[in-house]
This record gives sequence, structure tokens and C-alpha cells, in this order.
Amino acid sequence: MSAILTDRQAEELNKAILAYLGVIGAQNTAAAFRQEGNIAASFDDATRKKYEGLLEKKWTSVVRLQKKVLELEQRNQTLQHELDSTTPTSLLRRNQDPASWLPRAPARHVLQSHRQPITCVAFHPIFSSLASGSEDTTIKIWDWELGELERTVKGHTKGVLDVDFGGPRGGTLLASCSSDLTIKLWDPSDDYKNIRTLPGHDHSVSAIRFIPSGAAGSPASGNLLVSASRDKTLRVWDVTTGYCVKTIRGHADWVRDVSPSLDGRWLVSAGNDQTARLWDASTGEAKCTFLGHEHVIECVAIAPPVSYSNLASLAGLKKAPPLSSSAEFIATGSRDKTIKIWDGRGTLIKTLAGHDNWVRGLSFHPGGKYLLSAGDDKTIRCWDLTQEGRCVKTVEDAHSHFVSCIRWAPSVVKDVPVHGDATNGTAVNGIAKKKEEEAAKAGIRCVIATGSVDLNVRIFAS
Repeated sequence: MSAILTDRQAEELNKAILAYLGVIGAQNTAAAFRQEGNIAASFDDATRKKYEGLLEKKWTSVVRLQKKVLELEQRNQTLQHELDSTTPTSLLRRNQDPASWLPRAPARHVLQSHRQPITCVAFHPIFSSLASGSEDTTIKIWDWELGELERTVKGHTKGVLDVDFGGPRGGTLLASCSSDLTIKLWDPSDDYKNIRTLPGHDHSVSAIRFIPSGAAGSPASGNLLVSASRDKTLRVWDVTTGYCVKTIRGHADWVRDVSPSLDGRWLVSAGNDQTARLWDASTGEAKCTFLGHEHVIECVAIAPPVSYSNLASLAGLKKAPPLSSSAEFIATGSRDKTIKIWDGRGTLIKTLAGHDNWVRGLSFHPGGKYLLSAGDDKTIRCWDLTQEGRCVKTVEDAHSHFVSCIRWAPSVVKDVPVHGDATNGTAVNGIAKKKEEEAAKAGIRCVIATGSVDLNVRIFAS
């Protein structure tokens, strides 16, 4: 027996060799090998069928892996070479503070496979998976670190309009919604099997988001999901039962987007009636309406607490709201080519003008200093909240066609007491604020994904 293989492995290998000899028609060799390899008589034609092709498969996968190893070794070499030739200044630039990192061209990866415009992207909260949805009715799962397609998920019968990862603690799900009026739940741990379809909306479902529970220990998880639809409603679903637990009415037209606050207490939605609305997530009660845009509102974003100090000074407030409160500031992007920043009571703080076409996507920088936007003028724009909302960077031609969506990779979860020990988040000498900022910085992933009508998903990363 081979010194490297166990008896069981050696037996399997012999069977695979015998099956291969049978396939290539080497009957005499096979007979001799059967005898010398002590292969049991129970290995008949039926059993042989099972082993056919096994040797070739193993052989090709070994070759593929060898190639991969060589590629990685070469990449390692170039990185080492870069490291050896770095100067202190270039190192400083490289290890730049993640709280001030902004995307720049060219994109690290261009992900191509969709056959029609891309409508949405979403990052897995833990792994380096990215989901993209398209008008071609499919969802594609990519590895954003490697820039490779992992799988294509099929099930919707019309265009996929939005995707989001989230769900119960330890049981991350992917949710998608479509013009086919349904919401579907897929299980990433079981090859993205469709585990549930939620019918109920009477028209296209344009946006979907998991609602965080805000629970201690696992604030980002939760089993509720909110959807926005062209039927003018928002619906809240329990993903564990599949039931619609609430229907929220108030918009006068198509609801284009919805976003929950980080603690799951509030929902902000917006759409064709040119208003954004703030709702109490538990009661469905309308708290506030944001009036001011002159065209359809395409996207909404709720500011993270780490940005409160910058937004408070932008709003002319002497004191920033406590870090423990949520939905204190929101941003809306519209077809009127502007972005508006509001406080949670509906007061307009600032209008950001600069895009030359519809604003399609918004994302607050997890460092709290910037707001990023993407639009039909093919650009990504970065607005500095510490400089009166000035546009400090434009990634021109981020795509070769309209940019339809933008998402920031979720931060790496670290066990840092985010709210400090102070009740209102303004401890002695702002210790809590410092902790909040350090915790935010520690986990920031400098990775952004955008999708476009040019059929590409692009990954911008440091």
C-alpha cells in the first residue's frame, strides 16, 4: 500500500484507475490491474459507472489548483516587491485613515455576466460575497475580493429591482424583490435555495431592506423585512413565518425606496409623489413628511450616528444629538438632480447640487465625514459634511452608462462598546464620542460596489 494514502484512499484510487482503464478500453491491463490491485469481485459494471470520470475530474482540478497557486505566488511576489520598494511617504498614503478614504478610478474589479441593466447590489454582512440584481431576472453572487462570479440565482420571472442581506442572528438570508410582484428569500448557506416567496403587493416591488432589531449583542440581525412598492404601500414581513405583519399607507404614488434606521425603530421611504416620509416601524405611524424636491425621489439614506457631529454643525446646532438616538438626519436623492439633507423633524438643512442628471443612489461614509452619491451622469460624487457639504471628489465615468446603485461594504464587526458608558453619548471630554469614532474606524472596509445600465458591477476598493 502507498505510504501517503490511507487504505481507504488507496482502494478508492484503484477503483478509479480500474474504471478509467475500462473507459479507454484497455481490457487486458484492467484485468491484470484488478488482480494485482486486489480489487474485490463486488466491483461490477454498475459500481464502475459510479467511478467513471472521477480520475479525469481529480486530474483537471489538480492542474487548475496548481495554476491558481502559481498565480497567487506571482501576486505575492509583486506585492512583496511593492512592499520592499515603498518609501515612508507612500506608506503614509497607503495606510491612510479609513475614515477619509474615498473611491477613485479605476475600479479594482469589473464584474461582467448580466445580460441586461443592473438595478441593485448588496454585500453579505460577513463573507466577501456580493449580490447583484438585474432586469435580466437573475441575481448573481460574486466574490468581491477575487472579482469572480460564484453563481447565478434564478427564480424571478421579471426584472429584479432590489436585493439585501440580513435576517435572524447566525442565519443570514438574501432577500430580493421584483417587477413580478413577489419577494423571495434565499438561503446562502444552502446554495442560495429559494426558501420562501412572499406574495402580497399589487404592483412591482421596488425596494427591500432587512430591519435591524437593535438587540444587544446582535443589533444588525432581526427577522423583519420592509418592502416598498408601486402599489403605493410599504409592507413589513416576518421572514421566519412569511407573513405580512403590517401594511403602511400614506404615499400618493409609487414608493421607490425605503431605508430602516440602524436600531430598526424608524423607516424612511420616498417615491414618485416627490415626498420622503418617516415612519415609526413598530406602529406604522407617520412621524414626518419631507417636502422640497421638484421631481421623483429615487433614493433615501439615514445618517449613521458617527456623522451627527458633522451634520449638527451643518444644521447650525450647538450640540449634536446623542449617539444613542437614530434617524436624526436623512438624505434624499432625486430626479431633480439634487440631494437634500434634512433633520428628523422635516427641516431642510442643505441642498447639494452638482449632478447633471438623476441622482440614483446614496450612501453615507461609515467614517461619518462624507456622503456619496451615484447618478445617471455616470459619476460617483463625494460630498464633505465638514465643509458645508461641498463636493470634494468626483469619479468621472465611474461607468460607461447610468449608475443605478451604490452600496458600501458593511464594517467588520468588532466587540467595542460603541455607546461608551454614558447614557447620552456625551461623556466627560467626549470620551463616548471618541470611542464611537474609534470603533467606527476600526471596522471600516474601504470597499464600494456600484451597478449600471452598462451591464457591469464595479468594485472600488483601497
